Amino acid sequence: METKVRVRFAPSPTGPLHIGGVRTALFNFLFAKKHGGDFVLRIEDTDQNRYVEGAEDYIVESLNWCGIPFDEGPGKERENGPYRQSERKAVYRKYAEKLVENGYAYYAFDTAETLDFHRKDHEAKGKTFIYNWHNRLKLKNSLSLSKEEVEQLIQNGDEYVIRFKSPENETILLNDLVRGEITIDTSILDDKVLFKSDGMPTYHLANIVDDHLMEITHVIRGEEWLPSLALHYMLYRSFGWEAPIFAHLPLILKPSGKGKLSKRDGDALGFPVFPLEWRDPKNGDIAKGFREEGYLPEALINFLAFLGWNPGTEQEIFSIDELVEAFSFDKVNKAGSRFDPDKVKWFNHHYIQNSTDVQLAKILQSSRAELKEMDPQYIELVAGLVKERANLTSDLWDLTRYFFKAPRDYDETAIKKAIKDDTATILSKVRDIVVHLHEFTKDNIESQVKEWIKTEGLGFGKVMMPLRVALVGSLQGIDVFEIMFLIGKNESVSRIEKLIQSI
Repeated sequence: METKVRVRFAPSPTGPLHIGGVRTALFNFLFAKKHGGDFVLRIEDTDQNRYVEGAEDYIVESLNWCGIPFDEGPGKERENGPYRQSERKAVYRKYAEKLVENGYAYYAFDTAETLDFHRKDHEAKGKTFIYNWHNRLKLKNSLSLSKEEVEQLIQNGDEYVIRFKSPENETILLNDLVRGEITIDTSILDDKVLFKSDGMPTYHLANIVDDHLMEITHVIRGEEWLPSLALHYMLYRSFGWEAPIFAHLPLILKPSGKGKLSKRDGDALGFPVFPLEWRDPKNGDIAKGFREEGYLPEALINFLAFLGWNPGTEQEIFSIDELVEAFSFDKVNKAGSRFDPDKVKWFNHHYIQNSTDVQLAKILQSSRAELKEMDPQYIELVAGLVKERANLTSDLWDLTRYFFKAPRDYDETAIKKAIKDDTATILSKVRDIVVHLHEFTKDNIESQVKEWIKTEGLGFGKVMMPLRVALVGSLQGIDVFEIMFLIGKNESVSRIEKLIQSI
């Protein structure tokens, strides 16, 4: 029987979820769904010093908003739980001790001061201190001490860590779905700490034990974990477990293409790097989120899918179901992918155009208190008229506000361009035409006003520019006659008169 595909996304709750983490979660989700498998969320909170209040809830909300929900994890418990590593503490010591018993790990009693001395001593000689096969017998650990000495130190309550015993002079051949074959010389590896003196495992041990116990078949993660691959593989081997299949995803690069994308890049260039807005609980600083900035989740996901993956066709617009169908690791690139703020806006513009008027009206109505009691059908009509101009859903209010509120003031540049000596007289005549219209339809308003302009021999802009300023407050907006029809005769007259009075 074929093994069921099980993948996991395992972020640390140390702050908001970076867009690179969302891309990792997405690729895990796509792979799992393509193969009828499970997508697991595990919270890797072994480093309690870096734990940030609210970060776990933020991760869950982000995945749900993006439309890539997990099948099991915190709040969706199954037999593989619990899904927070801090709640699995008792599990890890047993496995660390088992490695010591079988000769794959050892107790190390070196103090922080001793290790610091060795580091500085090596630096002074132009070398790098690595704790491994070439010096471990000269340091204070259960390999250099007698069994009795080790037992005595433990009885005395001396602090210790458990280190992995890296093999000497071995070449390990590894395979990666993205990178292909990887060769590692174990002689250059250090003896990583697996279990800390505070009773918590390090990421390396907890990660391997949890992946095994949760029956994870594929580990899909960022390329920053490549240096840990050899250790993780050797841990599986030491336990006598079958290792999962690994895939290391390329980095998401700055818009310049040089270096990894960071929050600073977003701050400097004015785009978000987090899915949702994040308020730092320590200092109250607010980081932008794609949701709050006006991006639709479908657009963000479509954009992220193309950061490191390409379907090999001309198609760019993919629904989540189409992404699941098309996704495969043979089309994931090794090279990093440049984050293009203009491209994500392009995707968003497309998805706004393809949203229904009802969907956009709901977004618009929920974003403005003054629209809460307004007729939804009117808001739908308005949203439909302006959506082709919107790149972000947050643009909708600026594009539609004149349908709901008369302008309080007028754009200075528009006034200079549109208002001439005879403008008040011209607008007074337009007002009179509007007042006496019996059939107040868009076509009738347009034909009557244009007929009068033609009869008077006036330039079209001489009339239409100030009329637009009166209705909108600027020279922006959709067809003037459409605006008048929608806001109604009384409101149109009121706005024209207000501008006449202000001239």
